[in-house]
Amino acid sequence: MRYFLTLAYNGTAFHGWQRQPNAISVQQALEEALRTLLREPIAIVGAGRTDTGVHAKGMVAHFEANLSVEILENLPYLLNRFLKEDIVIYRLEKVKTDAHARFDATMRTYEYHLGFRKNPFKQQLYYYFHPSVSLEKMDQAAQILLEYEDFEAFAKTHSDVKTFLCNITKAHWESTKEGAIFTITANRFLRNMVRSIVGTLLEVGTGKIDVADMHKIIKSKNRGEAGFSVPASGLYLTEIKYPQNIYI
Repeated sequence: MRYFLTLAYNGTAFHGWQRQPNAISVQQALEEALRTLLREPIAIVGAGRTDTGVHAKGMVAHFEANLSVEILENLPYLLNRFLKEDIVIYRLEKVKTDAHARFDATMRTYEYHLGFRKNPFKQQLYYYFHPSVSLEKMDQAAQILLEYEDFEAFAKTHSDVKTFLCNITKAHWESTKEGAIFTITANRFLRNMVRSIVGTLLEVGTGKIDVADMHKIIKSKNRGEAGFSVPASGLYLTEIKYPQNIYI
């Protein structure tokens, strides 16, 4: 049978989601935990590849195993007991044998957390940005993203993808007590896309570029025209949605 595993993790101590030859990853930690508990090798496929230092509040991964009803009910509890505190398992669900955590996802949402006050307790969980910014202008610039589909200007240089097309359905800023949160939802994201979008919006907020410049940047399809890439520490994968018919 195939199962979907929904989890959250603090990415500070991990070199991203995907297995690395000489560094610890979230995928490796999960596969080793499952192998120990189920006493068989288990391969996990994630919904995406978060980079080093990026966090997740709602990552989804799939794996195959023959689980009894008792093990199925208790496995999330056992995994949480076994794994270190920077990973938590929320739920385990049975899905159809051809369900795929990456390819069946219809929507993904990310948040980027900014802090305008220095906080020693959150230094790996947000981006401390001390210049004053106009959230109103940043939000206006974010709305321009919804008018386009090609986001090559925000993709990591030499990205190995067949298309740069993404359908962004939400992009907005929200003020918080200590800073601001940028939320963006799309059917797919390019590598480093959210971090370069946030860096560009911060240049709008500080007055380095105008709101209308977003049109020129997107149309250029040139990463060199967009802003800087903000640190990974403030980025969170928060939600992934799937069609209901893939669940059993």
